[in-house]
Amino acid sequence: MPESLLAGERFRIGYALAPRSVSSFIQDSLVVYAEKQGVDLIPIDLEKPLIEQGPFDSVFHKLYDAEWKKQLEEFSLQNPTAIIVDPIESIEKLHNRVSMLDAVTQLKIENLEIPLQAFVDSNESPQDEIDNQGMKFPLIAKAMIANATADAHQMCLVLNRDGLNGVKTPVVLQEFVNHGGVIFKVYVAGDHVKCVKRKSLSDITEEKLGNSENLIPFSLISYFADNEQSDESLAKLMEAAIMPPSSFVNEVSKQLRHALKLHLFNFDMIRDSENGNRYLIIDINYFPGYAKVPEYEEMLTPCFLDLAHQKRSKETANIDHKVDN
Repeated sequence: MPESLLAGERFRIGYALAPRSVSSFIQDSLVVYAEKQGVDLIPIDLEKPLIEQGPFDSVFHKLYDAEWKKQLEEFSLQNPTAIIVDPIESIEKLHNRVSMLDAVTQLKIENLEIPLQAFVDSNESPQDEIDNQGMKFPLIAKAMIANATADAHQMCLVLNRDGLNGVKTPVVLQEFVNHGGVIFKVYVAGDHVKCVKRKSLSDITEEKLGNSENLIPFSLISYFADNEQSDESLAKLMEAAIMPPSSFVNEVSKQLRHALKLHLFNFDMIRDSENGNRYLIIDINYFPGYAKVPEYEEMLTPCFLDLAHQKRSKETANIDHKVDN
């Protein structure tokens, strides 16, 4: 963890979030913990121009419209050493599932992949596309746009060719990989990383494929999710799941952060049930609900302090540049 700021010095972070996002990020425990380290979290009034507020050493945001983008540009011109977390053009890459995972394919990490997937436009045949990619059933059908809307989170499990008839295009089809019913959610805040286990869709056997519906919305899945399992058996499943090596998780996070040019994101990673050394990243989200992570205050505050030192370095460089000139 970086050192706190110099005695008496404060680092002011303005945050601009939709009301529904505030509770998943700004909680009293975070505000108090950050304050003790010299970081003040200050809400930005979305009814007033950004440049009329502050001063802010950094601005955190989860807004993407054209007007807000213009306000960030004006703020940056007026405050060249302030740090914007994160640039809208970098965030927008995660809003399109066609290109979302492209950054993963650029990483130089052994045993890390993405599932086979195909984008199907409105005038294309889903069957032709999955045949071209050599994909096998079952498949997961996901909306092309990945954002905060309800439609973006609607997914279906496609069990066979007949199930493709119920898929609405445009859509991204992703090959389902059995992963032991456990998903690893990796939260990244700058250089600081936490990996947690979560229950996921159970492995799908050939027997289940042969005795199933053609297409099942995730919201209705029960047979494959093994909902008949007791809380005790689910707890044992989660406990038995071995976490990926921390060195591996940290290296993936580091390379992915640089490839995406983002500070705040999380990614969903699974381990292939048939090959325990094979990991796949299946989804990436910007500015996730960090409050779900145990002791998230101790993860985010060091990120804030890193940004504070980064800003101070930019200010020092500007002063040195002026002196040299």
